[in-house]
Amino acid sequence: MDVLCAVRNQVGESPVWSVAEQALYWVDIEARRVHRFDWAARREQSWPTAERVGSIALHARGGLLAAMETGLFHLRVRPDGTLASALLHPIAFPRAGMRFNDGRTDRAGRFWVSSMVRDMGLADASGALYRVDARGLSHPLVDGLITGNGLGFSPNGRTMYLSDSHPKVQRIWAFDLDAEGQPSNRRAFVDMTQHPGRPDGAAVDADGGYWICANDAGLVHRFTPDGRLDRSLRVPAAKPSMCAFGGPELEHLFVASITPGAPAEGYDASLAGAVFIALPGVRGLAEVPFQP
Repeated sequence: MDVLCAVRNQVGESPVWSVAEQALYWVDIEARRVHRFDWAARREQSWPTAERVGSIALHARGGLLAAMETGLFHLRVRPDGTLASALLHPIAFPRAGMRFNDGRTDRAGRFWVSSMVRDMGLADASGALYRVDARGLSHPLVDGLITGNGLGFSPNGRTMYLSDSHPKVQRIWAFDLDAEGQPSNRRAFVDMTQHPGRPDGAAVDADGGYWICANDAGLVHRFTPDGRLDRSLRVPAAKPSMCAFGGPELEHLFVASITPGAPAEGYDASLAGAVFIALPGVRGLAEVPFQP
């Protein structure tokens, strides 16, 4: 697994590949920045944001949909190169000190996003899962989450995956998803206490394999649709956070990572927070832009 570019993130998250632009976007939550890497030019650029951005998705009208601290925003680069931000849907969290976290669009272009209490040490299960579509921002559809993560959708769009990466939970669930975007039949998919690492961000490949970043273990695991561990990829950083398929043929796997508070034993500290790139031997699916 190689390093994509020279950027080192504090909390690298939410890599998203744009087929139309042939570019990778991701965020650094705590640095409050959105990054873009142009594949052909091999050039990285970034923009500051006024709030922490937990996750992003491509927007059907150009730019990005961003899940920020006070709501969902449409981000677009102005002609002068600065970033414009427009609030689409405000959010009133149930308590102070919360923000949006992991998010991803489903196969119909609906955006799903979890919330969390920023101080993970509190182990506060005030987090929830929301859906954003043409109808607006939904009420919480799944509640009782400490650190919601691991969103992914099967190739046919009928199965949704969700994890809670908090050390006290470390579970991945699967749900049935109907045509209207209503989840049901929540069931255990993987108990990550039986595998190395905590279940952070995820991606699904074209064959239905579920790839989950194993935070604190320096691994990305692939599970088959029946929940069997198929393989694990070694990451040169202890805290991989979220992965995404991309590249010209959708055959590359991009892995964002977090810089730990203290150097992780057995890892090169200079690589912490990098975005990595690998050829895992399977292809991904194009990200569906958010459909407002």
